[in-house]
Amino acid sequence: MPVTIVVSNRKGGTGKTTVSVNMAAELAALGRRVLLVDLDSQSHCAVGLGIKISKDTPTVHDIFRNANSSLSAAVRQTVFNNLALAPADPLFEHGEGDRDGERLKKALTEHEITSNFDVVILDTPPSHDNLLLNALTAANWVVVPFLPHPLAGEGARQLMRVLFKIISGPNQQLKLAGFLPMMANENIRIHRKTTSDVEHQFGASRMLPVIRSDIRLAEAFGAGKPIRYYAPKSRGAEDFAQLGNLMAKLC
Repeated sequence: MPVTIVVSNRKGGTGKTTVSVNMAAELAALGRRVLLVDLDSQSHCAVGLGIKISKDTPTVHDIFRNANSSLSAAVRQTVFNNLALAPADPLFEHGEGDRDGERLKKALTEHEITSNFDVVILDTPPSHDNLLLNALTAANWVVVPFLPHPLAGEGARQLMRVLFKIISGPNQQLKLAGFLPMMANENIRIHRKTTSDVEHQFGASRMLPVIRSDIRLAEAFGAGKPIRYYAPKSRGAEDFAQLGNLMAKLC
């Protein structure tokens, strides 16, 4: 079975998709066969990988609408070695479809998935709905990106309450890989304080290496490329390479 990593935070705008796309690209560059699954109907993973989605494109959300749909039907190879995408449906309404909390977990056991991929990365919506619960139920590890903002702690606490319910119930194998500070600048006092507060609350061992503020990360998305291919010598590329090497130890 592939190792499944969910990228999640109950608060929106924390860089979940930036993390998902670039972490997937780093693991793929390290030789892992990676499937990125976009559960957020904003469908931004496709943008970050330069993939065009049409109304007829099969998507991961098809498995929630129709129990006979397969996840493998939605898988598309990208131009980047070892990296495939199961894109989101921009027309999917969060809350619609199958309420089976293990639908995604079952889909990930399809032979075409287990035989072709070593790692599955799940990009999640910020809403507390069936899609988020499906992702957490299907995953082995969870990465929690957060912005160095005073509300960061509250978003983390909200997610931890959800994680506790999942770990106590349908997925007792789920583990926290760590909290990931995003767009951080150590020269800004509020950034240092917020990161320190999260570290104090959840423990230093729960903290992942900082992803520094870098405009090249936004430019890379606009170009439809992971940062390692768009600006390989940038701060963002260095930081995500470090994250990829760390996450590879879990895969």
